[in-house]
Amino acid sequence: MNDETGTVRPDQIKVYNDVEQHRFVIEVDGQVAGFAVYHIRGGRHLFVHTEIDPSFGNQGLGSKLIKTALDEVAADDGTVVPLCPFVRAWIKRHPEYDSLVDHELLATIEGA
Repeated sequence: MNDETGTVRPDQIKVYNDVEQHRFVIEVDGQVAGFAVYHIRGGRHLFVHTEIDPSFGNQGLGSKLIKTALDEVAADDGTVVPLCPFVRAWIKRHPEYDSLVDHELLATIEGA
């Protein structure tokens, strides 16, 4: 599964939108390594939970998953509401994605 250094190779990674399950999935060699659950409300993607299997941890798969998910939302001219702490932190570290966030709705949900 991994190369000689124990790192997942890029050609082993597949990220896709499982629309029926309302989640973006990341696979490594055909094995589900993680997912990001979302719900669409009012045309917005509300990201509520992200999970990476611990056996795939510390390899940047969570970042790859979220980047791909947000790129797909952006390609569809969509907006996101990052309720998931991982997604929110990822966007904070990558401010070029901040324009996708519906800050007004996020503040309303959080009661700010």
